[in-house]
Amino acid sequence: MKIIDLLGTRQPMLSFEVFPPKTSDKIDAVHTAAMEIAALKPAFMSVTYGAGGGTSAYTAALSADIQNQSGVPVLAHLTCINSTRDEVRAQMLALKEKGIENIMALRGDRVPEHHETDYHYAAELVREIAADGSFCIGGACYPETHPESDNSFDDLLHLKEKQDAGCQFFTTQMFFTNGVYYNFLYRVREAGVTVPVVAGIMPVTAAGSIKRICRISGATLPQRFCRIVDKYGYDPRKMKQAGIAYATQQIVDLFANGVNAVHVYSMNKPDVAAAILKNVSELLR
Repeated sequence: MKIIDLLGTRQPMLSFEVFPPKTSDKIDAVHTAAMEIAALKPAFMSVTYGAGGGTSAYTAALSADIQNQSGVPVLAHLTCINSTRDEVRAQMLALKEKGIENIMALRGDRVPEHHETDYHYAAELVREIAADGSFCIGGACYPETHPESDNSFDDLLHLKEKQDAGCQFFTTQMFFTNGVYYNFLYRVREAGVTVPVVAGIMPVTAAGSIKRICRISGATLPQRFCRIVDKYGYDPRKMKQAGIAYATQQIVDLFANGVNAVHVYSMNKPDVAAAILKNVSELLR
């Protein structure tokens, strides 16, 4: 099923993200975790794509296993900055042959050892996928501005360009204050972006991951969240529970304010995904 059709129902929904292993010895563990998350029957699941396409084979295989074995629609990530056009088309063909109908089109981070590429921006990849005509296309957006953008105005122009190229929905990077998302949604509509914007939520269950998360997403941490980390970050069990509770509060507020689609960056953690789903189960009925 294509994700744009799911979003069109306007029903409250949760989706989860998993990432494939970087090495073959981790395949079984990741596969088990992904299938446990799929057993929760989220609206859909996304499967990431490693820098430089390093996990491309795993991405396609894991996506197919999730969709074929659980019936959960899958959004397969595809990056382009380190790829040639032939490599991208080969990956699209592999996904199509496995029955994957949804692609998250991303520029990705440049890998230093890669030199050959036919792409510079995500919009170029979106056009390539749209020309094929087989896929529902998603894209990423940054409520607090892409770390490489000069300013938020240029960032919105690039977002509009991706929509015009064929992007059918966007998913935000994580944010920790819902007001950031609401303000962003107002600004993207003013900029002419009319497609659905799925809210991305990251349950922070370990204090040590916070700096990396903020560097990647450009997110800022509110004082309320910082106090939680200061209080519970020393104890993994307490931090995990507090992180799940904080993410749950965000999701409840989003649903209450008419946001129907929330994507949870569940980091291959079935217990975290299950806890959040349990906390909002009645809201999804």
